[in-house]
Amino acid sequence: MKEKTIDYILRSTWMGVQKMYNEEAGRKESTMATGFALISIDPEEGTASTALGPKMGMEATSLSRTLKVMEEKGLIERKPNPLDGRGVLIHLTPFGKEMRTFSKGVVLRFDEAVKENISVEDLNTFKRVANTMLELINSKKIYDSEKHL
Repeated sequence: MKEKTIDYILRSTWMGVQKMYNEEAGRKESTMATGFALISIDPEEGTASTALGPKMGMEATSLSRTLKVMEEKGLIERKPNPLDGRGVLIHLTPFGKEMRTFSKGVVLRFDEAVKENISVEDLNTFKRVANTMLELINSKKIYDSEKHL
């Protein structure tokens, strides 16, 4: 192919971001998935384990593995949900809060670097395009089974 497809550009860009985040997380013996989970957990109230997967866009098995590792490293603790006896709340430990601050700083620094190098107009266009792509994907109209038989 002479020209790169939209899929290729998205995939290679995301892989670059992922690699960059994992390299930064590796400095603290962590991973991007752990950092993302830390940022997604409410630092004061905790977060229901059932709400965490959808919030992160992560499958239950991957999330279970990530939470298990985080618990082993002393980043989180699980506590019964006082509003739902069957549920569990994930709470950050003091070490988890410290690592959350680090993870948030990594994300914000990337945001700053992008904003320093890309105009507000171009970023707004990027956001509109990305949102339109998500709407197309979520509408499930791209691959209408009748058209592609």
